[in-house]
Amino acid sequence: MIPAEFDYAVADSVEDAIRLLAEGGADAKLLAGGHSLLPLMKLRFAAPSLLVDLRNVSELRGVQTRDDSFRIGALTRHADLQEREDMGLIAAAAKQIADQQVRNRGTIGGSLVNGDSAADLPAVLLALEGSVIVRGSGGEREIAAADLFEEYLSTAVAPGEVLTEVRIPALVGYGFGYEKFNRRSEDWAMVGVCALVKATGGVCEDVRIGLTHMGSTPLRASAAEDALRGQPLDDEHIAAAAALAAEGTDPLADLNATPDYKRHLARVLTKRALTTASAV
Repeated sequence: MIPAEFDYAVADSVEDAIRLLAEGGADAKLLAGGHSLLPLMKLRFAAPSLLVDLRNVSELRGVQTRDDSFRIGALTRHADLQEREDMGLIAAAAKQIADQQVRNRGTIGGSLVNGDSAADLPAVLLALEGSVIVRGSGGEREIAAADLFEEYLSTAVAPGEVLTEVRIPALVGYGFGYEKFNRRSEDWAMVGVCALVKATGGVCEDVRIGLTHMGSTPLRASAAEDALRGQPLDDEHIAAAAALAAEGTDPLADLNATPDYKRHLARVLTKRALTTASAV
């Protein structure tokens, strides 16, 4: 439980962090809240030669509303997001991340760049069809959520780049629901489901469903979305769509659940999330 030896530096700005990463080489890592990286270091699953701490980079904190979207600084804490009721699904998911102590330190940027399919926010970003802004020595670029998560614990953020901002559309007129099943409230989800529904006259105009821990990356329940879009939002059609929630998924067995049990959970939780989202 003792990490390997490493050097440590505190960045004063994003540009300073980029410079330090370049000097540290391929084994240099950024430190935000630390709830993902530090446990891996203690278990010797990660052994960075240099940690670049972002705690003094104040420009990466806070939420701005602009052009019908929210722009969230990468160092914005889960505890800050859970109080933003105007942000809908993001706030609902943030409230269920681990426990309050974790939410007081953990950051949205750290969670997303880690790319853990069992974490709450990656699937939420995917369902919201948001994006992230990253900056490196070659400049700044935007990565859509659909392109961000590549493999297990692997994202499209390149070595030497800093995730600076998360952008999500306001999605006015959408109801939302978030369901999560775990053994204890502070545990990773066995399965989590987030749903967004826009209705017109009781008919589903648009629906988006994100799945947590149903594969090596966060997923969209595309078959369920296609089945419900354009249909009445009644119990029968919601149940029929939810029955398709596990289509195309590949959940791994673990100490808590078999793949078949996770598929069952996905169907049950999708029905609950859609019901909640349709009632808002």
